[in-house]
Amino acid sequence: MRSKFDEQMDELNNQMINMGTMIERSIAKAVEALTKKNSVLAKEVTAEDEIIDRQQKLIENMCFNLLIQQQPVAKDLRTITAAMKIVTDMERIGDHAADISEMVIFMGEDKTLDKFATISKMAAETMYMLNKSIEAYVERSHEKAAEVVNHDDIVDELFTKAKQDIINMIIDNPNDSDDAIDLILVSKYFERIGDHAVNIANWVTFYFKG
Repeated sequence: MRSKFDEQMDELNNQMINMGTMIERSIAKAVEALTKKNSVLAKEVTAEDEIIDRQQKLIENMCFNLLIQQQPVAKDLRTITAAMKIVTDMERIGDHAADISEMVIFMGEDKTLDKFATISKMAAETMYMLNKSIEAYVERSHEKAAEVVNHDDIVDELFTKAKQDIINMIIDNPNDSDDAIDLILVSKYFERIGDHAVNIANWVTFYFKG
C-alpha cells in the first residue's frame, strides 16, 4: 500500500513540475508578445490558458484522492496541502499571462509600450521571481524560496515607479489617457504575478517548517 502511495506522490510531483513548466512558458510568451507587439503570439497564450486550467483540475483531483484513499503522515500531508495551494497560485499566474496577452491584442501595434522601460524591467524581475519559485518547489530549496520573498520589494518599487511614469505621461499628453489605463493594467498584472510567486515560495517554506 505504501509503495503505491509513493508512486502516486511521485506522479503528483511530476504533474506539479509539468504545470510549473506550462506557466513559465506562458509568461515568457506573454512578455515576448508584449515587447514585440505580437498579437499572434498573444492569441496562443490566451488559447493555452484552458490547458493550464485543466492541469489545475487534474492536480486537485490527485490531491483529493490521496487524502481520501490514503492516510498520509505529517510530511506527506504538508506536501499535498502545499501542492493544492501552489497549484491555485500557478493557475492565477496563467490567468494573468492571458490577461497581459489580451491587452496586447486590444492595444494593437500602434501603442508606445517600448517607451516604458520600467514595465519591461518589471516583466524581467517578475519572470526571475517565477522561475526561482518553481525551482524552489522542484529542488525543495528553502534558500531559493527565501530569495523569491526578498525579491518582491524590487517588483513593488518598480510598480510604484511605473505608476508615476504613467501619471507623468498623462500630465504631458492628456490625450494619451486611454493608453495610460492599458499600461496601468499591464503593470498591475506583473505586480500580481510577483505576489503569486511569493505565495508559491511561502508554501515551499511551509513544506519544510509546517
